[in-house]
Amino acid sequence: MKVTQRISRDRPVFSVEFFPPKDEAGEAELWRAIRRLEPLDPAFVSVTYGAGGSSRDRTIRTTARIATDTTLVPMAHLTAVSHSVAELRQVIGAYAAAGISNVLAVRGDPPGDPLGEWVPHPQGLTYADDLVRLVRRLGDFCVGVSAFPYGHPRSSDLDSDLTRLVAKIRAGADFAISQLFLEPEGFLRLRDRLATAGCDDVPLLPGIMPLTTVRTLRRGPELSGAPLPPALVERMERYADDPAGFRAEGMDVTAEMCARLLAEGVRGLHFYTLNRSLATVELVQRLGLGARRAAPALTGC
Repeated sequence: MKVTQRISRDRPVFSVEFFPPKDEAGEAELWRAIRRLEPLDPAFVSVTYGAGGSSRDRTIRTTARIATDTTLVPMAHLTAVSHSVAELRQVIGAYAAAGISNVLAVRGDPPGDPLGEWVPHPQGLTYADDLVRLVRRLGDFCVGVSAFPYGHPRSSDLDSDLTRLVAKIRAGADFAISQLFLEPEGFLRLRDRLATAGCDDVPLLPGIMPLTTVRTLRRGPELSGAPLPPALVERMERYADDPAGFRAEGMDVTAEMCARLLAEGVRGLHFYTLNRSLATVELVQRLGLGARRAAPALTGC
């Protein structure tokens, strides 16, 4: 099933993102998370792709297993980093052979330094819209792309960022998922600007990372280009030395932001899970999303 079919329902949905595990322990943790989320029926689950294709085989293997061993709708990421067009064709062919029909096409970050200078492969692609066109030419894929509510971290020009997003949509992207953010205004402004550009029929999903640790508060904005709201910092700083208190307050903050987005008519929420599921399950239950069947018990941290 295509992602666009899953997010066109008459009620808000949620989706989740995982990364391919590096070892057996990581594999076990990932599959515990998948099995805990599966009864809640996320619209889709995506699996990331390491810088320079470093986790390419694991991405294919993990996404294919989700397709065959679960009831979930999988989506595989694909980046142009350090890949020739010929190599990209091979990966896209491997996805098709594994029965994967949903692809998130992103240019990707430079290996080693996500904020470093972008250097295209000599026989590769330079922009994500080129990657979208390649994927669409090679099969009947549903293609997603990334969006940046506050601009790409290496860009200070929101108009140019919007132009690039519109170019990806014109190239054939079916939907977009935003980078994470910690307050909703930037996302809602981006949605309005995208509609003004004539793309109001393309779903734009907000990327949400549950605020559970001090590290997620600091590291997320650094990588996504989103600002760290002073009012949020003030609200959370009292819990800097209280992990349990920080998590409880952070989950309240995240739930409040998600509720605001849903009230503004957002069609779905995309959760960055870091291969754990408890915080996502908790938020889905608090927000009344997901399947109406019995949900898993919340245990652990």
